[in-house]
Amino acid sequence: QVQLVESGGGLVQPGGSLRLSCAASGSIFSIYTMGWYRQAPGKQRELVAAITSGGSTNYADSVKGRFTISRDNAKNTVVLQMNSLKPEDTAVYYCKSRLRSVVAGTSDYWGQGTQVTVSS
Repeated sequence: QVQLVESGGGLVQPGGSLRLSCAASGSIFSIYTMGWYRQAPGKQRELVAAITSGGSTNYADSVKGRFTISRDNAKNTVVLQMNSLKPEDTAVYYCKSRLRSVVAGTSDYWGQGTQVTVSS
């Protein structure tokens, strides 16, 4: 069984910062990509940022220059540092990982989501 557990969401004022963390655990053979998606009320879930096992990154245009994604391959963790937050960043943020488990082969796994609210 594989689990992704997120932490770090909350309420922050515009211009503030938050740091989201996600840890993958369970019967993992190898992790390929790790990333963050978000879904605002009434909108589709969208990619925020992703990082490969080799460290290549991909960001949504709306967060470039403000958000930074990083990962620790030894600890199976991924972190999203969010700076200069805007009200439009308000959403539920989900961690996603494409990985190969010992039992079930290669699949996409999702975390339970963490709320980020940017408001004064």
